[in-house]
Amino acid sequence: MNAAWTEWLKARRSHVPWVTLSAFTVIAFVGALFMFILQDQDRARDLGLLGTKASLVGGDATWPTYFALLAQTTAVGGFIVFGLVLTWIFGREFSQNTVKDLLALPTTRTAIVTAKFAVAAVWCSALSVYVYGLGLVAGAILRLPGWSAAVAAAGLTKLLATALMTILLTTPIALAASAGRGYLPGIGMMITATFLAQIVAALGYGHYFPWSVPALFSGLAGPGRDAPGVIGYASVAVVGLGGVLTTVAWWRNADQASSH
Repeated sequence: MNAAWTEWLKARRSHVPWVTLSAFTVIAFVGALFMFILQDQDRARDLGLLGTKASLVGGDATWPTYFALLAQTTAVGGFIVFGLVLTWIFGREFSQNTVKDLLALPTTRTAIVTAKFAVAAVWCSALSVYVYGLGLVAGAILRLPGWSAAVAAAGLTKLLATALMTILLTTPIALAASAGRGYLPGIGMMITATFLAQIVAALGYGHYFPWSVPALFSGLAGPGRDAPGVIGYASVAVVGLGGVLTTVAWWRNADQASSH
């Protein structure tokens, strides 16, 4: 608990949480903008939001469509934001040369790593709930049709499930930031995973590739297209658990002499 409280204080006193909050605010705003354009594309052209000859195709401006869009942007944009959170939490110790002080504390390395993952999980989950709440406000302002308690619950369930899978897939980034002793290796792995997810999904094998699964689950490829199966969901769980265990093992066993 002391390690978790320390990690929370580090996050609270930095500007990174505000950056991630701003990013998810943009996600909700962009979704609301798409709904506004879909409501009346002629009005959007008159306001300069859409090119004169442009046409936006993406369904109707309804609550189900908006909730689906929030889940899809969480799968793609959320991986980038969540990845930055993990990169910062683990990489900062090396970039700011505080790892030697951290390892000198009478706290086990396992506890330290567990606390970092716990804070990251709460942080990213809070962002997911925040974007859903902001979406409710934006949708109410736009007076989107199709509201019901069941639709709202289904939208929240899909968004949180997408966010959970996305969070699990960022755990290897913590290992990259730790083993690489800084921010750049974590960012490099995040970019590589994002690139590969797009390529593999385009080839039609996304339902087997863990980093493609959240986007497919959210319906980014279209309803029922390349829906992940048991193998896809299992691969996400394996990556998530493997990322945590290997990061813990690295902190426990790796030679930290160069950090002192």
